[in-house]
Amino acid sequence: MSGAARPNQFALLAQRRFAPFFAVQFLGAGNDNLFKFAFTVMATYELQLAWLPPALAGLVIGAVFILPFVLFSATAGQLADKYDKALLTRWVKSLEIAIMAAAVWGFVRADAVVLLACVFGMGLHSTLFGPVKYAYLPQHLDERELTGGNGLVEMGTFVAILLGNLAGGLLVAVPEAGARLVAAACLGVALLGRLVAQAVPRSPAPEPGLAINWNPFSETWRNLLLAHERPVVFRSLLGISWMWAFGAVFLSQFPAFAKEVLHGDEQVASLLLVLFSVGVGAGALLCETLSRRHVEIGLVPLGAAGMSIFAIDLYFAAHALPAAALMPVAAFVAQPAHWRVMADLLLLALAAGVYSVPMYALIQLRSPATHRARIIAANNILNALFMIASSLGAGALLGAGLSIPGVFLVAGVVNAVVAGTVFVLAPEYLLRCAALLHERLLRPLRVQGGEHVPAEGAALLVGAALAGADLLLPAAASARPLRLVVERRVLERPGLGWLLRRAGAIAWAPAHEDAALHAAAVERAAQALAAGELVGLFVDPAVRAPTLAAIVALQPVPVLTLQLQLQPGRPATLVVDVAAN
Repeated sequence: MSGAARPNQFALLAQRRFAPFFAVQFLGAGNDNLFKFAFTVMATYELQLAWLPPALAGLVIGAVFILPFVLFSATAGQLADKYDKALLTRWVKSLEIAIMAAAVWGFVRADAVVLLACVFGMGLHSTLFGPVKYAYLPQHLDERELTGGNGLVEMGTFVAILLGNLAGGLLVAVPEAGARLVAAACLGVALLGRLVAQAVPRSPAPEPGLAINWNPFSETWRNLLLAHERPVVFRSLLGISWMWAFGAVFLSQFPAFAKEVLHGDEQVASLLLVLFSVGVGAGALLCETLSRRHVEIGLVPLGAAGMSIFAIDLYFAAHALPAAALMPVAAFVAQPAHWRVMADLLLLALAAGVYSVPMYALIQLRSPATHRARIIAANNILNALFMIASSLGAGALLGAGLSIPGVFLVAGVVNAVVAGTVFVLAPEYLLRCAALLHERLLRPLRVQGGEHVPAEGAALLVGAALAGADLLLPAAASARPLRLVVERRVLERPGLGWLLRRAGAIAWAPAHEDAALHAAAVERAAQALAAGELVGLFVDPAVRAPTLAAIVALQPVPVLTLQLQLQPGRPATLVVDVAAN
């Protein structure tokens, strides 16, 4: 936005506070998927076990991997709040070496029981690292770096998933030597991860005296209640879990979608995974540019809209494709009828990346530091439960006779209903989205002096009355919510007035026009400031002084001035300054 030019998110990859952590996360996610996919291929094509039939192998392996998230996430969150995260990272990577050493035996001996136990172990490894991963970032990145850092982590995770799946499939398919090659690769990646973990910098524990509650159910419930006390955090937990549930519908159907609907071979199924992974990664990286390095929840409605639009269009692009013999990827890509399918899938995934990153960053920013890892752990449990529920729901729809494109259509429509309901109940998202669109499309803006707005705590921002949608522009001064005090007639208008009312804007009138309304506005503004909020007073300067004095008399807080400077042919400038005494 403003101030001196700052390096973009990719500069973090050259810094010790981020690069070793990113590499550890990347290697861990890659190894998870290399191991799981290679084992799935072995169980499907080679092992021929009565108790693990090929049709159920992927489902069983996925369920065993997810089970530790349900059982141990609450404990993992407590450990991440109690101990140094660098130390925990090294412990977790040492555990990964032990699990992969056992997997070497399982692959060499073709022992499915050992390998299934290792799947559970790798699920435990990921469960323990999850709260560390997301609680680490806000300890080492400031607010203007959180979106970019989360975008890199999200991108790295999906690229690692993609590369792990591809590597696992290629290695296990090598005649005679496949299992040994997979075993060596898994152990090698684990050793490399542990070596890199040694460079992760110290991350002191926020609550070293924490007494561990070993009951996962009571601990999870306690942390969900804590998150519920902060509505934006709780809604973000639910929103992220919904995104994983939505994505699971598509990821779980790629093989069948490729074969039965698109009439493509295994290479086409891999292409769908590539498109989805690239899309999510691109959307995650795009968040920093779109948000201008702030935690910008206004991106969430845009991402949700894209998820529904392209999921619904995917149905229309794919539901009536003519029957054909199974084709390789080259033949599939050569047909123009398939371009729309690929574009829909890519853009759907990109929208999911745009949707998820701001919510992860928001949880990190607004959760209490002493409980951040535990709240993230509770989110991991919700993610697992939502994914299981979505898989069961998709299976029920397919069992009822709905086609795979029909399931995608239902997912897109349900997403629109869920998102619409959430945004009406939580209008902060819509208000920030409207402000973002107005600023980018109609009133290009740069902010000068945004560093004066406190990262936390109360402050009163004062400026002249703004016309129409320009009332949304002060939101650009800070990523924090801004409670507006505006003239009554503004809130009486349809459209913008409704949105401002839903977001808690305070109606104001000069004391000489409506003394009761003026007094009520002063009282409500003072109450908001007492709760630690940012309050913006944007009314006619000629009659503003009594209101300003009355608010500050009730609740003494820092006062900042905001001035919108308009210059023909150039972007507008929002100047933030400390008010003179």
